[in-house]
Amino acid sequence: MLPERVRSPWWALGRRLLAAFAIMAGTVAIVYFDADGYRDANAPADGITLVDSIYYATVTLSTTGYGDIAPVAAHSRLINAFVITPARIAFLVLLIGTTLEVLASQGRELFRISRWRKSMGHHVVVVGYGTKGRSAVETLVNNGLERESIVIVDPGQTARQDAHADGLAVVTGDATRREVLLRAGVADADQVIITTNRDDSNVLAILTVRQLNPDVYIVSSAREHENAPLMKQSGANSVITSSDAVGRLLGVSSLSPTLGSVMEDLLTYGEGLEVAERDLLVSEVGKQPQSLPDQVIAVVRDEKVYRYFDPVVTQLARGDRLVVVRPAKELPWAPRPGTHDEELSTDEE
Repeated sequence: MLPERVRSPWWALGRRLLAAFAIMAGTVAIVYFDADGYRDANAPADGITLVDSIYYATVTLSTTGYGDIAPVAAHSRLINAFVITPARIAFLVLLIGTTLEVLASQGRELFRISRWRKSMGHHVVVVGYGTKGRSAVETLVNNGLERESIVIVDPGQTARQDAHADGLAVVTGDATRREVLLRAGVADADQVIITTNRDDSNVLAILTVRQLNPDVYIVSSAREHENAPLMKQSGANSVITSSDAVGRLLGVSSLSPTLGSVMEDLLTYGEGLEVAERDLLVSEVGKQPQSLPDQVIAVVRDEKVYRYFDPVVTQLARGDRLVVVRPAKELPWAPRPGTHDEELSTDEE
């Protein structure tokens, strides 16, 4: 599909008004220069003046048609039939078309928003659509989440245009305001990702989100490490310190370029290695984490995370979830267990 040209509604309205004015002016000119072919019933002796021409064009194009001024010459009647009548139709189409287009577009937009709100639930709200927000959305989409299940909250015009270009719904406004978050459906969301560039705004947004939805899972970014505890105290389930993470990666890459390359590989989606969480398979119950085809680095049991060498998870049990390092794409010599509809240990017997 070719890109759609987006124009201001005022530009479209102005173009229509200009076209209507041109039709009106053309009709007035035709009648005025052919004044001898017309008669005015109220002043038959005076002929047709410029004012009369404007009056006749107005009542004719608007289909009012009082009949006091009428063409009497044969050529004037032919001009009315083949020139002014099509102009009248075009004039009406412009006026009615503008009204119908405005009403139809508004009604269509209201219907779309209403339908979207009714179907919205168990979605993800992303606050801020800058570099971090876009990367978070890209990761969610690449891992199977539908774009229709993501709502962006951002006050910026550029962010709204970028999000719309990416096929995402946008709520324009300040995420620290209760009504803005309500319009984004935070009360029914499963997760909220907060990625603004100000830690104080993140804290306020976390507090508001937690008040609206006590059970939602909140992930927030933090510019400064010392603000991370405050964000967790405010209600965030997980806080990622962007400056510290980048600084550590830079330091690791400087001390060990090879290790830095591996870390960058883990953070890059779709190529090489990836870190993922998956359910334990029935065939893996009772085994040690180190014996599985995947490289297990942690085990989630009863909502608590254990490292793979922890004595508590020496043997894997039903209901466990695994955090693994695996190939981003399955290769003949590197299988990806848990991605082939195998029986899961969480399935009901």
